[in-house]
Order: sequence, then structure tokens, then C-alpha cells
Amino acid sequence: MLAPNRLYQEIGNELKFLLKIGTYKIGDRLPPERDIAETYNVSRTVVREALIMLELENLVTVKKGSGVYVIGLPDDELSEHDKQLEDSDFGPFELLQARQLIESNIAAFAATQIVKSEVLELRAILEQERQILADGILDDYSADEMFHIAIARATKNSVLESLLTDFWQKRYASKMWNKLHSRIQDHSYRKKWLFDHEKILHALQIRDAKAARQAMWQHLENVKQTLMTVSDSEDPNFDGYLFDSIPVGIIVNE
Repeated sequence: MLAPNRLYQEIGNELKFLLKIGTYKIGDRLPPERDIAETYNVSRTVVREALIMLELENLVTVKKGSGVYVIGLPDDELSEHDKQLEDSDFGPFELLQARQLIESNIAAFAATQIVKSEVLELRAILEQERQILADGILDDYSADEMFHIAIARATKNSVLESLLTDFWQKRYASKMWNKLHSRIQDHSYRKKWLFDHEKILHALQIRDAKAARQAMWQHLENVKQTLMTVSDSEDPNFDGYLFDSIPVGIIVNE
């Protein structure tokens, strides 16, 4: 049974069809992401993922501050190997949305279960994260991973901990995620994420489930917005428009 296409794959295939029929030729610049999003009635996160998909297939290249240009034309069929890779990968924003929905509720539950030793463990992890940033090791996300998984472990539910571990494994294995990160030149956002982590920890240590849920939801929303902004190929002053996310108020006001 064939796996259904994800939305970004559908948009990517639409763009590949335009390349195949000659609407865009090698050397041409594709329309801006905003225009593609309006044409297909999708968010720019989906368009960004579709363009990363084409980039991995060596059909387009991204020129920072200029746009996306055609460098190749699609074959009639993907090889079986490439098809398997495409089917097994996840769009980075699709993955973040799943994390946002699940981890916000994990944080809320963890706030009701956490004990002092686990609070101390989270404090130590944040200190490690601060040291990593102070040392300028910008490609080290180990403390970030440990922080999120430790919160899941604080729920005392091994299924939730396993789920978080699987999220991170998918992130590290994702060619799309790695391609997105390869475009990022300004890593100052990492300090903002550390501040988010501190807010999450504060909510956990006072055992405020509502605040923990909101802090985690907002943190992952900030991650999405940051990654869209710092990886934008067209406008380094991108205004942050685009997210089809559920507002925090819907999640936290019960």
C-alpha cells in the first residue's frame, strides 16, 4: 500500500510538474514563497518544505537574499531508493507542529508529577546548555535534547519518554531538517531558546501545569518562527507572517 503524500510533497510535485512542462527553465527564478503559498492556498511553512524537497533532489538552489533558482529538471520517476528516502522523511515544520501539540501537554502533566531531584537535573542541563553557548559550539544540541526528554521522563510514563526520544531521532535523521539548518547563518536565536527553557523550568518547579503547558507551546512556536525567519531565502528582514498554528489561548484556557 502506497503511503499518502504529505502536503509539502503535493506542492513539491506541483512545482516539479511546472519544471517538467517548461514553465520554468534552468536558470529561472521561481516565484517568491509568498506567491506560491497564495497560489496553492497553503502556509509558507509548507512551501518552504516543498522547496527543501526540490533542493534535495538537485532541482533548485537557494541564493540568500535573492531567491530560489532552477538548476535541474525532474526525471520521469524517482529511483526506488530516492522514493524510500522521501517517504521516510518528515518536513521540519510538520515535525515541530507535532512536537508542539504533544510536548505542551507532556509539560503540563510533568508539572503535576515532578520531584526535586528532577528539577535539579533540569537545572544542571540548563547550565550545560549555557556553557555550550558560551563556548560557541553552535552545532551542539545535546543539552537541548536532554532538557526536553528529561521533562517527558518526569511524567513517569515511559511511553511519553520514548515518544520524545523518537522525535529527536527523526530530527537527526531528517535530510530536510539538515538542509534547512544548512541555510542558517545567524545562530543568536539559541540564546532566546535558552530563555524559553528557563521559563518552562520555572513553571515546572512551582508545579503550575497551565503555565508549563503555555511555556512549552510558546517555546516551540518561537522555534518555528525563528527557523522560518533565519532561513528565509528572499528577505533577511522577513516579517514573521505565516503560521497556521492553534493560538496558545485555545490550548491553555480550559
